[in-house]
Amino acid sequence: MELGLFTCGYQRYPLEQAFEDAGRFGYDYIELWGGYPHAYVEDLSLTGVREVERLVQKYHIPVKCFTPEHNAYPFNYMTGDAFQWVRSMNYLEKAIELTAAMGASKMLFSAGHAGYRMSVQEIDERLQKSLERLVQKAEQQSVTLILEPLTVYESNVITGLNDLERALDKVDSPNLVGMCDLAVPFTTGEPAAEYVRRLGRRFGYLHVIDNDGVSDSHILPGEGNIPLEGILREIRRAGYDGCATIELVTGYLKEPSVYAELAIERIREMLKNE
Repeated sequence: MELGLFTCGYQRYPLEQAFEDAGRFGYDYIELWGGYPHAYVEDLSLTGVREVERLVQKYHIPVKCFTPEHNAYPFNYMTGDAFQWVRSMNYLEKAIELTAAMGASKMLFSAGHAGYRMSVQEIDERLQKSLERLVQKAEQQSVTLILEPLTVYESNVITGLNDLERALDKVDSPNLVGMCDLAVPFTTGEPAAEYVRRLGRRFGYLHVIDNDGVSDSHILPGEGNIPLEGILREIRRAGYDGCATIELVTGYLKEPSVYAELAIERIREMLKNE
């Protein structure tokens, strides 16, 4: 597997620190977090992607995936009125354009919480029209959209494999694929490797993380309750050996370099034992 560093955990440091660490710790690529202060979509739309390109060239670490901040902070296309939906779509369409501009082939997004007043039919209709619009933009920009399920603690739209498969069925396009964040199947009681088996060519990405089983927590590999080594073995046996971002987020903001190094060392050891 190619192991990626997620820059969200470096938000209290300059973005360059994440690229420097990715190079010195042996990460294969960057998954660029699109939030303040590093790569917020609205800012990049004004300033361009020159700084990202400079860091890619300096450290010889590609940005393979852009993950714009959304789902209520500040945008969520699954809730709110028509005006808010249009603003959310415009924001994510800009993100797709920026993904292409920085030379990344993938943009990761998810479906935020739809609130407690929407019916199943209303949720399905809003999700479908959103996916159709974003996929059209992705096809124009030659970007692959990675649709991420969230845990039940974060959303009520796509929170498991069946939800993800139905969403992909709604909009059949080679520019839309699914993924697995290991916290999701662990909290819902699903086998992670089944995502690969069921989705086949429509499976395109992996978030590797540990979890306690009772929350949406993203814990340093080896310090939660997921049997990571066995799960990774089953995922590879199912046929996936592509991009796998180690998704350390806000729990490790104080010492991101320390934990980024420790995380990749542990995952490498697990993969070596297969």
